[in-house]
Amino acid sequence: MSDGERAATPAPAPADDGRIRADGTRPVAEATGIVKRFGPTVALNGARITVKPGETHALVGRNGAGKSTLVSILTGLQAPDQGTVTFDGSPAPRPADRDAWRRRVACVYQKSTIIPTLTVAENLFLNRHDHGTGGLISWRSVRRRARELLTTWSVDVDPQAPAGDLDVEQRQFVEIARALSFGARFIILDEPTAQLDAAAINRLFARIRDLQQQGVTFLFISHHLQEVYEICDMVTVFRDAGHILTAPVAEVSRPDLVAAMTGEAAAVRPEQRTSTLDPKATAALNLRDLSGDGFDDVMFQVGAGEIVGLAGAAGSGRTEVAETVVGLRSPRAGEIRIAGHRPRPGSVPAALAAGAGFVPQDRHYQGLVPDMSIADNATLSVPQRLGRHGFLSRSRRDRLAEGMIEYLTIKTPGPELPVSALSGGNQQKVVMARALADDPPLLVLISPTAGVDVRSKEFLLGKVEETAGSGTGVLIASDELDDLRMCDRVLVMFQGRVTAEITRGWNDHELVAAMEGVDLDA
Repeated sequence: MSDGERAATPAPAPADDGRIRADGTRPVAEATGIVKRFGPTVALNGARITVKPGETHALVGRNGAGKSTLVSILTGLQAPDQGTVTFDGSPAPRPADRDAWRRRVACVYQKSTIIPTLTVAENLFLNRHDHGTGGLISWRSVRRRARELLTTWSVDVDPQAPAGDLDVEQRQFVEIARALSFGARFIILDEPTAQLDAAAINRLFARIRDLQQQGVTFLFISHHLQEVYEICDMVTVFRDAGHILTAPVAEVSRPDLVAAMTGEAAAVRPEQRTSTLDPKATAALNLRDLSGDGFDDVMFQVGAGEIVGLAGAAGSGRTEVAETVVGLRSPRAGEIRIAGHRPRPGSVPAALAAGAGFVPQDRHYQGLVPDMSIADNATLSVPQRLGRHGFLSRSRRDRLAEGMIEYLTIKTPGPELPVSALSGGNQQKVVMARALADDPPLLVLISPTAGVDVRSKEFLLGKVEETAGSGTGVLIASDELDDLRMCDRVLVMFQGRVTAEITRGWNDHELVAAMEGVDLDA
């Protein structure tokens, strides 16, 4: 039987009905025998998951494994073609009964659903405002209810603050409080740590544990397997649209978990790469006395073929420096030279023209135009290669895009597919394709593997190494240790300044201590 024939044949559902477990408790949520097709694509094939009361249950798998489709079914946004979903032993509500779904389950997505132009209180009770005499909204009552809700769930946010002023961590806590206000005690967290630093992650995990004690159950979706071991009780693995494994986290080793996700033993990356630095070539990047919003007096060089890491916690200045290099921010003082050219400060077109390729921190907000095709997204930065006098050639665009699709093994039926139809890992490959489209002498990457699966992460980092091997200088601004392991050296920023330079061969403890401002010799 071929792989395609296996994918088209639903796996049998478990023999038990899943209503009451052996310990006498009913699952908070259970999905059994779930099949979901989108045209010829089988997104879920007999998938199942059981989430017990009070636990934090991890759902892991490579991009495209079916996690997002299952979440859409568990939250009532999609109906399964086959299979059943129950909450506390009762059938799921009708798809149209959104209030009933909100009372049972809520999802805090990686892409926030908070409306930035409204206040916190307005977001918490959107379309649920109290009305006073004459049918007018009682804003005093709305603010009072918001304050009571935030206090009840220990969320330290001003209910009158504009939601757009909140940081990522605060938005997540507000979304959790909003979910709890509907009565839901089962919350799905979709990549909640992708944009948080270590301190914020610790605070989030502390809140999860507190809420567990108050009877809240979590489904935790993450590509960071270390977090699964830190916060989760159970883990379910999906692969190729189906269920592979459910087990207590403590009973699954890290190699076994990766093997379950990938279908093969975990690839072992070499601890050190052979340096490809060309000291005789013009430096890819040279910063002199650079100061700006969040950093001061930053000075370093990235040689041709060299990979340099810029590490630090959120607020250290690492992201701000990288964004200043590519023109997203204007420096207050100092000089930037890209491949010997001095671009106009604060100008992205000037930085690109000087020779910078760029992968931004957030592909959803900064990296992609979701309704445009893969071809258009991959070639947005190189109109000069697609035609003359403002006229673009579709055939040139498609040839260039098809070459990048092949080079980066982007899984798509063709370049015309909207980029929004791709999995997260393939979307990140499209962002990388655009960064590499003009063969830049400098490649600037900010958290390049955030929110992608293990194999996509390995693949992308492998392509970064190949790019450096061809003579491109690479700057990686990240606090993700796996992003930094390939670097020839890592510059550590703390409170807006470069405080340490660590060469290859560092251990995790040494680098994390430097990022947190801890002196191990003190």
